[in-house]
Amino acid sequence: MRAHVNTILIAIAIIVSTTTLSDAIIKRYTIDNGILVTGLGSRDFTSDLIIWQSSISARAANLKEAYTLIGGRRDKVKEYLEKKGIKNEELNISSIDIEKEFQTMYEPNGTSYSQYDGYKLIQRITVESKKVDLVEKVSREVSELIDQGIEIITENPMYYYTKLSELKLEMIAQATEDAKNRAENIADKSDASLGKLKRASMGVFQIVGQNTDEDFESGGSFNTSSKNKTATITVRLEYEAE
Repeated sequence: MRAHVNTILIAIAIIVSTTTLSDAIIKRYTIDNGILVTGLGSRDFTSDLIIWQSSISARAANLKEAYTLIGGRRDKVKEYLEKKGIKNEELNISSIDIEKEFQTMYEPNGTSYSQYDGYKLIQRITVESKKVDLVEKVSREVSELIDQGIEIITENPMYYYTKLSELKLEMIAQATEDAKNRAENIADKSDASLGKLKRASMGVFQIVGQNTDEDFESGGSFNTSSKNKTATITVRLEYEAE
């Protein structure tokens, strides 16, 4: 019986010693190395600026005819967009790109050569507006122009946020507060007190679409394809521990 009691006492002593040593190691590590924490700032937001690009083209045997064609198509596109509610000041129309087109011809013996086939003119039309929902709707309906015989190629709208600087400052403040709370919690668990801030650094700014499987990138990501986005940023703080 005495041997059994001694065994129990030894086991308890080992547990107490291990716990004490573990706490001592944590506290010693915290005090010697300081407290290093990372805080997260995150915000969901909706884009308030949309940029939508499209291009029209025209082909003709001579340059004058090609200019006449593309001019008529440009006017029809402008009229269409204005009827849909897009103002003239929200449009940016580029200069016209001119391309000479050739087609490959073959001699009876199989030798090939290029033959002039006419001109192709391309002009880009960009809509930049804060009427995000309206422009988004028009971009989906623009195929109506094709039914009118207008050769138009459109790109997917790009979405931006004009108050990104203010949002970023709010997120940095949130991430800093989160990091400080983590540091205070670690200090409390280690029977230490939080000392002076030794250094601080900011991680990369990430913007991804909401409800997407986009990956964060080491250099930061900047989503322009989603109207609704999530922005995140990290702040790393190192404190002295006392």
